[in-house]
Amino acid sequence: MLNLFNEEPIQLNLPDAEFIYYPNFFSKEKADLFFETLLKDTSWQHDEITIFGKKILQPRLTSLYGNDGKSYGYSNIVMHPHPFNSTLTFIKDEIENTIEEHFTTILLNLYRNEKDSNGWHADNEKELGRDPIIASLSLGEERVFQIKHNTNKEVKQSIVLQHGSLLVMKNGAQIHYKHQIPKASKSKNPRINLTFRKII
Repeated sequence: MLNLFNEEPIQLNLPDAEFIYYPNFFSKEKADLFFETLLKDTSWQHDEITIFGKKILQPRLTSLYGNDGKSYGYSNIVMHPHPFNSTLTFIKDEIENTIEEHFTTILLNLYRNEKDSNGWHADNEKELGRDPIIASLSLGEERVFQIKHNTNKEVKQSIVLQHGSLLVMKNGAQIHYKHQIPKASKSKNPRINLTFRKII
């Protein structure tokens, strides 16, 4: 498992895709402020998903923000965006300026404790296009992020995503890989994850 404390961005050694990790994208002071603001001000929702024909509540809270009015659907859930607020606009501008990409939409996830999770998946919904770029910002409690190749079972990696860190996934990451945030065995405080994407 990688627990990376470097200041510079790190390219993960994974074939068929690019995963670039910025361990300290935001300072602790900025990350603390963003976490507290988003925890309080975000319009969180708790949706049902269907697994093997059975409806259950997602093991996390979510919210969608975007200024183009385009909805986003996954796991038979259709989310409609709230307009960007000043905090999200600031974060979005900082990420776009650093990685030189443009995003239209932010999907936020709130992992309330160690029981909240996100199972194996790829961000490959048709609204995102064939090979989307996803930028994922982590705030709050550190959680393990697991990656595995779709066809080469030898290729897998686990990273501890730090408070204020950014992970950029592109150039095959959603085609050749799946990723997840598993449940944790030890008690965990809340974590907010912002995933930036472009809906086409």
